[in-house]
Amino acid sequence: MAKESLILIDAGCEYHYYASDITRTIPVSGKFSKAQKEIYALVLGVNRAIIQMIRPKVLRSQLQRKSEELLCKGLLDLGILHGNFQELLDAKAYKKYYPHGIGHWMGLDVHDDCPYRDKDGKEIPLKAGMILTIEPGIYLDAEDKTIPKKYRGIGVRIEDDILVTKEGYENLSKEIVKEIEEICGVNR
Repeated sequence: MAKESLILIDAGCEYHYYASDITRTIPVSGKFSKAQKEIYALVLGVNRAIIQMIRPKVLRSQLQRKSEELLCKGLLDLGILHGNFQELLDAKAYKKYYPHGIGHWMGLDVHDDCPYRDKDGKEIPLKAGMILTIEPGIYLDAEDKTIPKKYRGIGVRIEDDILVTKEGYENLSKEIVKEIEEICGVNR
């Protein structure tokens, strides 16, 4: 692996038949480049913000929409996207770099086969006892000449397993380091 590369590790295990699904992105060299750190900080900020929103009655679509807004704004601020924020958001310009959802249900299976809508098509709100992943990510193609060269080839995803509680949430993967300083400290 090239010293300046990032490693994206998406892994989990089972405990008493229940699954986990956690992703971390770490630099091979033990230290992020300035550009890698900027992308990582953007994704980490979105991860934190979305986790803070979790509580009973919140809809997954609200989490998804907020993640799209935050990532779109961040990509605009970094000069990866260009134009009017609202127009970029409405056109889903961020989808080129954030092509997946904010997360999925988790339980007996990593991608638990639970519905997102009831039989009438109404979205199912979060309820205490549900577990879902929160996994924002940005993936910048190394060959994409439309983005600044310093960002090309950078991919970052940060995924946590979140239990919805009566009052909010519990981060079940909080012991796995994800702060920039922690990651660089572990990799020395």
